[in-house]
Amino acid sequence: MGQLYAIGEVLIDFIPLQKGRPLKDVVSFERAAGGAPANVAAAVSKFGGKASMLTKLGVDSFGDYLLEQLEAAGVNTDHVKRTKEANTGLAFVSLREDGERDFSFYRNPSADLLLSPNEVDPAIFSSNDILHFCSVDLVDSPMKQAHLKAIEAVKDKGGLVSFDPNVRLPLWDSAEKCKETIQAFLPIAHIVKISDEELEFVTGILDMEEAIASLFTGDVKVVIYTRGKDGAELYVSPDTKYVGSGFSVNVQDTTGAGDAFVGGFLYQLLEKGAVQDNLTDIIHAHGQEILRFANASGAMTTMGKGAIPALPSRAMIENLIKTNLTRG
Repeated sequence: MGQLYAIGEVLIDFIPLQKGRPLKDVVSFERAAGGAPANVAAAVSKFGGKASMLTKLGVDSFGDYLLEQLEAAGVNTDHVKRTKEANTGLAFVSLREDGERDFSFYRNPSADLLLSPNEVDPAIFSSNDILHFCSVDLVDSPMKQAHLKAIEAVKDKGGLVSFDPNVRLPLWDSAEKCKETIQAFLPIAHIVKISDEELEFVTGILDMEEAIASLFTGDVKVVIYTRGKDGAELYVSPDTKYVGSGFSVNVQDTTGAGDAFVGGFLYQLLEKGAVQDNLTDIIHAHGQEILRFANASGAMTTMGKGAIPALPSRAMIENLIKTNLTRG
Protein backbone atom coordinates (compact mmCIF):
# COMPACT_ATOMS: atom_id res chain seq x y z
CA MET A 1 0.00 0.00 0.00
CA GLY A 2 1.36 3.38 -1.00
CA GLN A 3 1.52 6.53 1.05
CA LEU A 4 -0.30 9.86 0.96
CA TYR A 5 1.96 12.90 0.87
CA ALA A 6 0.19 16.19 1.55
CA ILE A 7 1.97 19.45 0.81
CA GLY A 8 0.86 22.87 1.99
CA GLU A 9 -0.40 24.66 5.06
CA VAL A 10 -0.72 23.38 8.60
CA LEU A 11 -2.24 26.00 10.86
CA ILE A 12 -4.29 26.66 13.98
CA ASP A 13 -8.04 27.01 13.49
CA PHE A 14 -9.56 29.11 16.27
CA ILE A 15 -13.15 27.82 16.45
CA PRO A 16 -15.76 30.08 18.11
CA LEU A 17 -17.60 28.82 21.16
CA GLN A 18 -20.68 30.73 19.97
CA LYS A 19 -22.52 29.99 16.73
CA GLY A 20 -24.46 32.44 14.64
CA ARG A 21 -22.27 35.49 15.33
CA PRO A 22 -20.08 37.46 12.92
CA LEU A 23 -16.41 37.11 13.68
CA LYS A 24 -16.19 40.59 15.20
CA ASP A 25 -18.75 39.61 17.85
CA VAL A 26 -17.26 36.26 18.90
CA VAL A 27 -16.06 36.44 22.50
CA SER A 28 -14.16 33.17 22.92
CA PHE A 29 -12.51 30.50 20.78
CA GLU A 30 -10.99 27.07 21.15
CA ARG A 31 -7.96 26.04 19.13
CA ALA A 32 -7.85 23.09 16.76
CA ALA A 33 -5.19 21.80 14.40
CA GLY A 34 -6.12 22.48 10.79
CA GLY A 35 -5.05 23.38 7.28
CA ALA A 36 -6.68 21.52 4.39
CA PRO A 37 -3.69 19.37 3.29
CA ALA A 38 -2.97 18.47 6.93
CA ASN A 39 -6.60 17.51 7.44
CA VAL A 40 -6.43 15.16 4.45
CA ALA A 41 -3.22 13.57 5.71
CA ALA A 42 -4.72 13.09 9.18
CA ALA A 43 -7.86 11.54 7.66
CA VAL A 44 -5.89 9.01 5.63
CA SER A 45 -3.88 8.09 8.71
CA LYS A 46 -6.96 7.88 10.93
CA PHE A 47 -8.67 5.56 8.43
CA GLY A 48 -5.71 3.17 8.48
CA GLY A 49 -3.36 4.40 5.76
CA LYS A 50 0.10 5.96 5.80
CA ALA A 51 0.42 9.72 5.44
CA SER A 52 3.25 12.26 5.55
CA MET A 53 3.17 16.05 5.66
CA LEU A 54 5.44 18.33 3.63
CA THR A 55 5.39 21.80 5.16
CA LYS A 56 7.18 24.27 7.42
CA LEU A 57 6.18 25.47 10.90
CA GLY A 58 7.40 28.35 12.99
CA VAL A 59 9.70 27.80 15.94
CA ASP A 60 6.90 28.79 18.31
CA SER A 61 4.35 27.25 20.64
CA PHE A 62 1.71 26.92 17.93
CA GLY A 63 4.20 25.05 15.76
CA ASP A 64 4.98 22.73 18.67
CA TYR A 65 1.27 22.10 19.16
CA LEU A 66 0.65 21.33 15.49
CA LEU A 67 3.58 18.94 15.35
CA GLU A 68 2.17 17.10 18.37
CA GLN A 69 -1.31 16.96 16.84
CA LEU A 70 -0.05 15.61 13.51
CA GLU A 71 1.94 12.92 15.28
CA ALA A 72 -1.02 12.08 17.53
CA ALA A 73 -3.12 11.61 14.37
CA GLY A 74 -0.50 9.19 13.05
CA VAL A 75 0.89 11.53 10.37
CA ASN A 76 4.62 11.18 9.63
CA THR A 77 6.33 14.51 10.39
CA ASP A 78 9.85 13.62 9.25
CA HIS A 79 9.52 16.08 6.36
CA VAL A 80 8.13 18.99 8.40
CA LYS A 81 10.70 21.79 8.61
CA ARG A 82 10.91 24.54 11.24
CA THR A 83 11.90 28.21 10.86
CA LYS A 84 12.47 31.33 12.95
CA GLU A 85 11.85 33.57 9.95
CA ALA A 86 8.05 33.52 10.28
CA ASN A 87 5.33 32.42 12.67
CA THR A 88 2.98 29.47 12.35
CA GLY A 89 -0.20 30.39 10.48
CA LEU A 90 -3.48 31.12 12.27
CA ALA A 91 -7.09 31.15 11.06
CA PHE A 92 -10.04 32.50 13.02
CA VAL A 93 -13.34 30.93 12.07
CA SER A 94 -16.88 32.23 12.53
CA LEU A 95 -19.66 29.61 12.52
CA ARG A 96 -23.17 30.33 11.31
CA GLU A 97 -26.13 28.47 12.82
CA ASP A 98 -26.03 25.92 9.98
CA GLY A 99 -22.36 25.14 10.73
CA GLU A 100 -20.99 26.96 7.66
CA ARG A 101 -17.94 29.19 8.12
CA ASP A 102 -16.25 32.50 7.52
CA PHE A 103 -12.45 32.80 7.84
CA SER A 104 -9.92 35.42 8.85
CA PHE A 105 -6.30 34.37 8.22
CA TYR A 106 -3.11 35.64 9.87
CA ARG A 107 -0.01 35.16 7.70
CA ASN A 108 2.30 37.76 6.19
CA PRO A 109 3.87 35.38 5.44
CA SER A 110 3.32 32.36 7.66
CA ALA A 111 6.02 29.73 8.07
CA ASP A 112 4.46 27.26 5.61
CA LEU A 113 4.99 29.67 2.70
CA LEU A 114 8.75 29.52 3.30
CA LEU A 115 9.20 25.83 2.42
CA SER A 116 11.65 25.94 -0.48
CA PRO A 117 12.08 23.55 -3.42
CA ASN A 118 15.50 22.41 -2.18
CA GLU A 119 13.77 21.16 0.98
CA VAL A 120 11.70 18.69 -1.07
CA ASP A 121 13.53 15.40 -1.63
CA PRO A 122 12.30 13.59 -4.79
CA ALA A 123 13.74 10.31 -3.49
CA ILE A 124 11.01 9.96 -0.85
CA PHE A 125 8.27 9.26 -3.42
CA SER A 126 7.36 5.93 -5.06
CA SER A 127 5.01 4.76 -7.81
CA ASN A 128 2.32 3.73 -5.30
CA ASP A 129 2.12 7.13 -3.60
CA ILE A 130 -0.36 9.98 -3.97
CA LEU A 131 0.55 13.65 -3.59
CA HIS A 132 -2.31 15.92 -2.52
CA PHE A 133 -2.32 19.72 -2.58
CA CYS A 134 -4.72 22.69 -2.43
CA SER A 135 -4.56 26.30 -3.63
CA VAL A 136 -4.05 28.19 -0.36
CA ASP A 137 -0.25 27.84 -0.53
CA LEU A 138 0.03 28.50 -4.26
CA VAL A 139 0.45 32.25 -3.78
CA ASP A 140 3.79 33.55 -5.05
CA SER A 141 6.26 32.17 -2.53
CA PRO A 142 8.96 29.50 -2.15
CA MET A 143 6.16 27.07 -1.25
CA LYS A 144 4.60 27.44 -4.70
CA GLN A 145 7.86 26.32 -6.27
CA ALA A 146 8.12 23.49 -3.74
CA HIS A 147 4.72 22.29 -4.96
CA LEU A 148 5.94 22.19 -8.56
CA LYS A 149 9.02 20.20 -7.61
CA ALA A 150 7.00 17.67 -5.56
CA ILE A 151 4.39 17.26 -8.30
CA GLU A 152 7.04 16.62 -10.94
CA ALA A 153 8.84 14.12 -8.69
CA VAL A 154 5.71 12.09 -7.92
CA LYS A 155 4.62 12.00 -11.55
CA ASP A 156 8.10 10.90 -12.66
CA LYS A 157 7.81 7.93 -10.27
CA GLY A 158 4.39 6.94 -11.67
CA GLY A 159 2.43 8.13 -8.63
CA LEU A 160 -0.81 10.09 -8.59
CA VAL A 161 -1.41 13.79 -8.01
CA SER A 162 -4.61 15.06 -6.38
CA PHE A 163 -5.73 18.71 -6.39
CA ASP A 164 -8.52 20.33 -4.34
CA PRO A 165 -8.63 24.05 -5.24
CA ASN A 166 -10.27 24.79 -1.85
CA VAL A 167 -10.75 28.46 -2.78
CA ARG A 168 -10.02 31.00 -0.02
CA LEU A 169 -10.20 34.41 -1.73
CA PRO A 170 -9.19 36.52 1.33
CA LEU A 171 -5.68 35.05 1.02
CA TRP A 172 -5.15 36.35 -2.52
CA ASP A 173 -4.32 39.79 -3.87
CA SER A 174 -7.22 39.40 -6.29
CA ALA A 175 -9.85 36.87 -7.29
CA GLU A 176 -8.42 36.85 -10.81
CA LYS A 177 -4.93 35.88 -9.57
CA CYS A 178 -6.45 33.03 -7.56
CA LYS A 179 -8.40 31.80 -10.58
CA GLU A 180 -5.40 32.04 -12.93
CA THR A 181 -3.21 30.07 -10.53
CA ILE A 182 -5.77 27.31 -10.02
CA GLN A 183 -6.26 27.02 -13.78
CA ALA A 184 -2.49 26.74 -14.26
CA PHE A 185 -2.22 23.85 -11.78
CA LEU A 186 -5.34 21.93 -12.87
CA PRO A 187 -3.80 20.26 -15.96
CA ILE A 188 -0.88 18.79 -13.97
CA ALA A 189 -3.13 16.86 -11.57
CA HIS A 190 -4.67 13.44 -12.20
CA ILE A 191 -7.53 13.87 -9.72
CA VAL A 192 -9.46 17.12 -9.23
CA LYS A 193 -11.98 17.66 -6.44
CA ILE A 194 -14.20 20.70 -6.77
CA SER A 195 -17.28 21.88 -4.87
CA ASP A 196 -20.54 23.23 -6.23
CA GLU A 197 -19.59 26.63 -4.76
CA GLU A 198 -16.27 26.70 -6.64
CA LEU A 199 -17.08 25.24 -10.05
CA GLU A 200 -18.28 28.40 -11.82
CA PHE A 201 -15.53 30.54 -10.28
CA VAL A 202 -12.73 28.17 -11.29
CA THR A 203 -13.97 27.40 -14.80
CA GLY A 204 -15.78 30.62 -15.69
CA ILE A 205 -18.60 28.46 -17.10
CA LEU A 206 -22.19 28.71 -15.82
CA ASP A 207 -23.50 25.39 -17.17
CA MET A 208 -22.56 22.65 -14.70
CA GLU A 209 -22.00 19.81 -17.17
CA GLU A 210 -20.01 22.01 -19.53
CA ALA A 211 -17.93 23.31 -16.61
CA ILE A 212 -17.09 19.79 -15.39
CA ALA A 213 -16.19 18.70 -18.91
CA SER A 214 -13.74 21.61 -19.14
CA LEU A 215 -11.84 20.23 -16.13
CA PHE A 216 -10.75 17.19 -18.16
CA THR A 217 -7.65 18.91 -19.41
CA GLY A 218 -3.99 17.90 -19.47
CA ASP A 219 -3.38 14.92 -17.18
CA VAL A 220 -6.78 15.01 -15.42
CA LYS A 221 -8.37 11.54 -15.34
CA VAL A 222 -10.92 11.91 -12.53
CA VAL A 223 -13.13 14.81 -11.39
CA ILE A 224 -15.02 14.73 -8.10
CA TYR A 225 -17.88 17.23 -7.86
CA THR A 226 -19.07 17.66 -4.27
CA ARG A 227 -22.44 19.09 -3.25
CA GLY A 228 -22.19 19.28 0.52
CA LYS A 229 -24.95 17.42 2.35
CA ASP A 230 -26.38 16.35 -1.01
CA GLY A 231 -23.44 14.04 -1.75
CA ALA A 232 -21.06 13.97 -4.68
CA GLU A 233 -20.58 12.89 -8.29
CA LEU A 234 -17.49 11.06 -9.48
CA TYR A 235 -16.57 11.54 -13.14
CA VAL A 236 -14.12 9.42 -15.14
CA SER A 237 -15.07 11.30 -18.30
CA PRO A 238 -17.50 14.12 -19.06
CA ASP A 239 -20.11 11.46 -19.94
CA THR A 240 -19.39 8.78 -17.32
CA LYS A 241 -20.10 9.34 -13.65
CA TYR A 242 -20.99 7.66 -10.37
CA VAL A 243 -23.43 9.37 -8.01
CA GLY A 244 -23.22 9.16 -4.23
CA SER A 245 -25.90 10.46 -1.86
CA GLY A 246 -25.09 12.36 1.31
CA PHE A 247 -25.70 11.08 4.84
CA SER A 248 -28.12 12.69 7.29
CA VAL A 249 -26.24 13.62 10.48
CA ASN A 250 -26.40 16.20 13.27
CA VAL A 251 -24.11 18.94 11.94
CA GLN A 252 -22.03 20.84 14.50
CA ASP A 253 -19.23 22.28 12.36
CA THR A 254 -18.47 21.82 8.66
CA THR A 255 -14.76 22.70 9.10
CA GLY A 256 -12.70 19.95 7.51
CA ALA A 257 -15.66 18.01 6.10
CA GLY A 258 -14.47 18.42 2.51
CA ASP A 259 -10.96 17.42 3.55
CA ALA A 260 -12.27 14.31 5.32
CA PHE A 261 -14.17 13.48 2.12
CA VAL A 262 -10.95 13.77 0.11
CA GLY A 263 -9.07 11.77 2.74
CA GLY A 264 -11.65 9.01 2.53
CA PHE A 265 -11.48 9.02 -1.26
CA LEU A 266 -7.68 8.93 -1.44
CA TYR A 267 -7.45 6.32 1.31
CA GLN A 268 -9.65 4.04 -0.77
CA LEU A 269 -7.42 4.57 -3.81
CA LEU A 270 -4.30 3.79 -1.79
CA GLU A 271 -5.90 0.66 -0.37
CA LYS A 272 -6.82 -0.51 -3.85
CA GLY A 273 -3.33 0.14 -5.25
CA ALA A 274 -4.19 2.98 -7.61
CA VAL A 275 -1.39 4.34 -9.81
CA GLN A 276 -1.36 6.36 -13.02
CA ASP A 277 -1.87 3.34 -15.26
CA ASN A 278 -4.84 1.75 -13.46
CA LEU A 279 -6.67 4.72 -11.89
CA THR A 280 -9.57 4.72 -14.35
CA ASP A 281 -9.99 0.93 -14.15
CA ILE A 282 -10.18 1.08 -10.34
CA ILE A 283 -12.81 3.80 -10.46
CA HIS A 284 -14.88 1.77 -12.93
CA ALA A 285 -14.65 -1.29 -10.67
CA HIS A 286 -15.16 0.39 -7.29
CA GLY A 287 -16.50 3.90 -7.96
CA GLN A 288 -19.73 3.58 -5.99
CA GLU A 289 -17.97 1.98 -3.00
CA ILE A 290 -15.22 4.61 -2.96
CA LEU A 291 -17.74 7.44 -3.20
CA ARG A 292 -19.88 6.02 -0.40
CA PHE A 293 -16.88 5.80 1.95
CA ALA A 294 -15.81 9.37 1.08
CA ASN A 295 -19.30 10.78 1.64
CA ALA A 296 -19.59 9.03 5.00
CA SER A 297 -16.14 10.33 5.99
CA GLY A 298 -17.16 13.91 5.31
CA ALA A 299 -20.56 13.59 6.98
CA MET A 300 -19.22 12.14 10.22
CA THR A 301 -16.60 14.88 10.53
CA THR A 302 -19.34 17.54 10.67
CA MET A 303 -20.64 15.98 13.89
CA GLY A 304 -17.67 17.32 15.89
CA LYS A 305 -15.82 20.64 16.17
CA GLY A 306 -12.66 21.42 14.26
CA ALA A 307 -11.13 19.33 11.52
CA ILE A 308 -8.51 16.88 12.79
CA PRO A 309 -10.13 16.50 16.24
CA ALA A 310 -13.47 15.58 14.65
CA LEU A 311 -12.16 12.90 12.27
CA PRO A 312 -13.94 9.56 12.75
CA SER A 313 -12.33 6.14 12.73
CA ARG A 314 -12.74 3.74 9.82
CA ALA A 315 -14.98 1.56 12.00
CA MET A 316 -17.29 4.52 12.68
CA ILE A 317 -17.52 5.29 8.96
CA GLU A 318 -18.29 1.68 8.08
CA ASN A 319 -20.95 1.57 10.80
CA LEU A 320 -22.64 4.69 9.38
CA ILE A 321 -22.60 3.14 5.90
CA LYS A 322 -24.01 -0.14 7.20
CA THR A 323 -26.75 1.62 9.16
CA ASN A 324 -27.67 3.77 6.18
CA LEU A 325 -27.82 0.76 3.83
CA THR A 326 -29.97 -1.15 6.33
CA ARG A 327 -32.43 1.74 6.62
CA GLY A 328 -32.44 2.10 2.86
